Amino acid sequence: MSLPEAMRAVEISAPGGPDVLRLAEVPVPHPGSGQVLIEVHYAGVNRPDALQRAGAYAPPPSASPLPGLEVAGIVAAVGPGAHWSVGDRVCALVPGGGYADYALAPGAHCLPVPDGMALREAACLPETFFTVWTNVFDRGRLRAGERFLVHGGSSGIGTTAIQLAHAFGARVFATAGSAEKCAVCEGLGAERAINYRTEDFVTVMKAEGGANLILDMVGGDYLPRNIASLSDDGRLVQIAFLQGPKVELNFAPVMARRLTITGSTLRPRSDGHKAAIAEALRSQVWPLLSSGRIAPVMDREFALADAAGAHRRMEGGDHVGKIVLKVR
Repeated sequence: MSLPEAMRAVEISAPGGPDVLRLAEVPVPHPGSGQVLIEVHYAGVNRPDALQRAGAYAPPPSASPLPGLEVAGIVAAVGPGAHWSVGDRVCALVPGGGYADYALAPGAHCLPVPDGMALREAACLPETFFTVWTNVFDRGRLRAGERFLVHGGSSGIGTTAIQLAHAFGARVFATAGSAEKCAVCEGLGAERAINYRTEDFVTVMKAEGGANLILDMVGGDYLPRNIASLSDDGRLVQIAFLQGPKVELNFAPVMARRLTITGSTLRPRSDGHKAAIAEALRSQVWPLLSSGRIAPVMDREFALADAAGAHRRMEGGDHVGKIVLKVR
């Protein structure tokens, strides 16, 4: 495959709001050892991209400074030791640089596009599925029959977590901000969706015996309420803090009821850890995607040149599921 010397990419002109995202021309990168170069067709849009744009989430030193953490497309070039071939259809978790015509990815962080799935949908998979798998099933140790509560149930993370937890036999509960979003959650497998504007999720979960596991990206005053919502020996996994990371918290119930509070961020994890997640997804989850038992939930598509519009849509909070950028 003949490669151009330059490509379009979205740059962050300065820390700030969505309008700091600008289309520019930059050199096409070349894959090193263990890497592949992907001709990007679609790129997923995620909350960490907005944090990076605002200057609150710096990329790792070795990563591209361009935003974008997940892509789907065609392998255009292969570096030494990367076990892919030019022309393969892949989706990939990338450390940065996804908002571009071409993006580098470690070969071990790529996965084949599931059978029958278009590249548009495949671009929605890596960031959310890597995040949900490592936090819900690895750190959270969710088991069949357990009660699982996910906040932000209509988000990309939420819609993925609901489907996976339901597919693996958990009883799923979710919070969302409207009757319409609650209906989406229940349609995906939640047995009870809680409208947080009109109901108290603590009361609902206590009536069910408490949550064995909670996945939270809200933080702030949700932290003490999450503690109150857990069953004895329950686990809370924190993956973001949309309402802030600081709160006054009484730890006495944590000790008395043997609760576990943990959390993680994906981007700084080692290449080896991400490769292990990819292998688990390939064996445990990709068959569910190929069979159509689970599927990404799509919200809206934006042109690469309108990355600012995509960020405004995401930060406005009205979206359901994933937002993608159409690159080609």
